[in-house]
Amino acid sequence: MRQSHAAVVERYTVLRGDFATEPHEAGWAGEARWFVHVLDASSPTARLNLHGQISPDGLNWCDIGEAQAVTGADSVVSWPVREFGQWLRVRGSTESPDDWVKVLIYLTLKS
Repeated sequence: MRQSHAAVVERYTVLRGDFATEPHEAGWAGEARWFVHVLDASSPTARLNLHGQISPDGLNWCDIGEAQAVTGADSVVSWPVREFGQWLRVRGSTESPDDWVKVLIYLTLKS
């Protein structure tokens, strides 16, 4: 029987400039998927650039997969992560340091 887990990594968090989510240990899972839902933004053109990251120890990080971007409020972006080892997180930044976005970030995992 497959197991699954959904984690709310960021809830109603306002992001501005560079950021990284808290690490999530996921070594038991065979696949993962990130969901980033922008609830509100400083402007319709506010852009959030995102990248999934992996780590063997939760301390040292490298990017995995393609970069993702989402623009404006009420937008959702999602991407899969496979063959990731032990730890996962998202790093990102707003394209302009004056922009901000309010987000929900979810991580879903399956064994």
